[in-house]
Amino acid sequence: MGYPYARVNRTQHKIDASQMDKLNRLVDLKRLLEGRHTPITLRAICEHLDCSESTARRLVHAFRDELGAPLVYDAKRRGWQLERNPDDGPPSDEVPGLWFKPDELRGLIAARELLRQIEPGHIAEQTDPLAERIEAILAHRGITHDDLSRRVRLLQIGVRRTSHDGFERIAKALLERRRLRIHYQSRGESDEQPRLASRDISPQRLTWYRNNWYLESWCHQAGALRQFALDRISSPETLDNPAKEIPADALDAHFASAFGIFAGTPDATAVLRFSPHRARWVAEETWHPDQDHCWLPDGRYQLSLPYRSEHPEELIMDILKYGPDCEVIEPPNLRAAVIERLRATLDGYQATPVEHDG
Repeated sequence: MGYPYARVNRTQHKIDASQMDKLNRLVDLKRLLEGRHTPITLRAICEHLDCSESTARRLVHAFRDELGAPLVYDAKRRGWQLERNPDDGPPSDEVPGLWFKPDELRGLIAARELLRQIEPGHIAEQTDPLAERIEAILAHRGITHDDLSRRVRLLQIGVRRTSHDGFERIAKALLERRRLRIHYQSRGESDEQPRLASRDISPQRLTWYRNNWYLESWCHQAGALRQFALDRISSPETLDNPAKEIPADALDAHFASAFGIFAGTPDATAVLRFSPHRARWVAEETWHPDQDHCWLPDGRYQLSLPYRSEHPEELIMDILKYGPDCEVIEPPNLRAAVIERLRATLDGYQATPVEHDG
């Protein structure tokens, strides 16, 4: 596994002389510490790194506090030592937190902004320390919090808000492994319809999917796994009963095997063909972990993916957004459903022509 702090390749970026000096000293400090099984005093660090005591102290604190290295001080022997995990593999030649490959840097920036923007207030208190650590790492690249706010933007389209209190109660019950009593109204029901009677559920895990939260649970009334959109849950009440535990592989098999958010084991395979105009873009996308694809002689791109035929709605929406550039080849019922949706759309336009002024 290696140490739990971020690791970076130090040959990827040009840096100025002062940064290079600090980086080289941190490399030397890391190798010095990794080569020992007993604490080393600050004076010994000065001798090995050929630096002043104040410089050695700054390097030690940067290595521990800013970069998150598992560095501990042994007061009895008055020395510093890396706290070793017996499961850790051999030490790497890389140094944490100073220089990043482009994809690593993008990942950190995205993580910081996601923590800031996703449902502000729901988990801010718990994630603030993590956000501060990410900011400290990014600061070594000259990227400040103000830079992130001005230069990086994550757009969340179609976000459905959930109440702060409701989210906290659900998350608390999830982590404490206790059952919940909820009222739930699916989006397929109108607001005029009476809400369903309360149901008891054992929450298993929260999923953030397409800018919204979903709760994977065992429903004790149905005696089966169910998925609930958090924005449709009302009056969650934590119960004293322990939650029923479902193995992670069983959750994945039920919730993650078919295309989209709709749960269940896939029972059909959609075969889609994209025009040469769109082919190269779709070829770079992952629609499903178990998808298959091939290029046709005329330049079209054929994509095959598993889905649950009982719930084709989300797949149909993704197909329709490509308009004439996507054709459903198989199965016949999915092709017919897309054709029906297109005809209904066209009928709606033809039935109510728009009158223009003038």
